[in-house]
Amino acid sequence: MTDNQYMTLNNGVKMPLVGFGTWTLRGEQGKQVVLEALAAGYRLIDTAHMYGNEDIVGQAVAESGIPREEIFITTKLCGTRAGYKLACQGIEESLDRLQTDYIDLLLIHEPYAEAAEMYCALTEAYRSGKVRAIGISNFNAREYLAFIENCDIIPMVNQVECHVYYRRKELQKTLETHGTKMQAWSPFTEGQKPIFHEPILQALGKEYSKTSAQIALQYLVQQGIAVIPKSSHRKRMEENLNIFDTTLTAEDIAQIHQLETGKTLFGWYDD
Repeated sequence: MTDNQYMTLNNGVKMPLVGFGTWTLRGEQGKQVVLEALAAGYRLIDTAHMYGNEDIVGQAVAESGIPREEIFITTKLCGTRAGYKLACQGIEESLDRLQTDYIDLLLIHEPYAEAAEMYCALTEAYRSGKVRAIGISNFNAREYLAFIENCDIIPMVNQVECHVYYRRKELQKTLETHGTKMQAWSPFTEGQKPIFHEPILQALGKEYSKTSAQIALQYLVQQGIAVIPKSSHRKRMEENLNIFDTTLTAEDIAQIHQLETGKTLFGWYDD
């Protein structure tokens, strides 16, 4: 991967702009899909306690033959590890299941009431070298601003729902003001919208010899948003990575922005 395929976090760590999401993957078949993604060129693999598949991600990374330092592993602590001691325990569990000495990015999965306590555990793990970067997930702007009031370390990433129908420009602006990068889960809407058949994306895809999916990802990446698409098909995996040879114009981006609804498709937020 070349430099333009990474973003630099507020602590200098470089994170791939396009990662591979794993939330539906389980068992041996799931492990094979992760191995396929790594073979296709993905170097960021996104998992979580909640997904119940950190073990197969760890196995795939170990079996891939790719040096550990070349792979960026993200995982998240969920509500079963809400609290300082429970979060400390959760970090050790993740390290064990992932078969690694360190996690590249560790997030708090939701804005739990105990998020501040959990973040103390993340901060300690970061300072001890068990984690290279720390952050949060699914925090809206109000929750984020309240959260960072008591943070020794500003979160490096906020991973949130973001796609062409829910661009969240104001949230990104708030995050960037304080040094936090935005990363998009559900860049293809998880089937909630017929994004691959969206006429605007299809027309631009035809113009640039790209798929609607590639245009949808390029739209976000070009505006400084990292993305975590999912696919179990090798051809689509490769297509989702192959977006860095295209530059959308300001007019193209304005066209796509017409798709904005300002509404979550998953009911996570009250922006």
